[in-house]
Amino acid sequence: MPACCRADAANVARFWPHAARPPVPVPGYYTAPMPSRAQIVTFQDSPPPAGTDPWLPGAAPAAGIDVTDPDPAWPRRYDDLAARIRGALGWRVLQLEHVGSTAVPGLAAKPVIDIDLTVADPGREQDYVPALEAIGFRLVIREPWWYGHRALRADEPACNLHVFGFDSPEPVRHRIFRDWLRGNTGERDRYAAAKRTAAAAANAANEHVIQYNARKQQVIREIYHRAFAAAGLLEQ
Repeated sequence: MPACCRADAANVARFWPHAARPPVPVPGYYTAPMPSRAQIVTFQDSPPPAGTDPWLPGAAPAAGIDVTDPDPAWPRRYDDLAARIRGALGWRVLQLEHVGSTAVPGLAAKPVIDIDLTVADPGREQDYVPALEAIGFRLVIREPWWYGHRALRADEPACNLHVFGFDSPEPVRHRIFRDWLRGNTGERDRYAAAKRTAAAAANAANEHVIQYNARKQQVIREIYHRAFAAAGLLEQ
């Protein structure tokens, strides 16, 4: 190590002694590293553990899939929701992102704002759920086996708020997918066609939103593959 670097390291250890020590795990909080490349490009499709239901009592997947033309008001709705969420949670918001189809200009979508919220530990619901309930959200999904995921809904405006820990690859995937569609109109239009086809088939079969998602999953995975490859996460 060059002398200048050794001196810098010595000064760091002298003035910030904790910086020279390994991190101390905090009980109840995640201590895992950031998601790896392999975790980002690998989808976890295993079903819920036997005997478990991710949906809380009184909650259920929505039926009647309404894919509408893009609305220029969607970004403003996200901004309003983001301000409410940050106001309710303060510094507990580690990251907040507008994701999903309403985050892509020109893309047809269900008129529901999808938001990814990253917190220190989604398992500590007491740290964020009561504050979000106070501003109109309700907890509808609890999936500790799938990246600790929780989901909350709000109605005015319609919003799905997905909560993950900082070590989850899912928000990373969502941002890659969103940005790829924003920058590739052909992919955006391909996805829009798949959404409309899946919505028509799901509505004809009286299916709910989970089944609608399954109908367009193959197209989604194909788009993801190209986005991952373009980002250098997969070999071409």
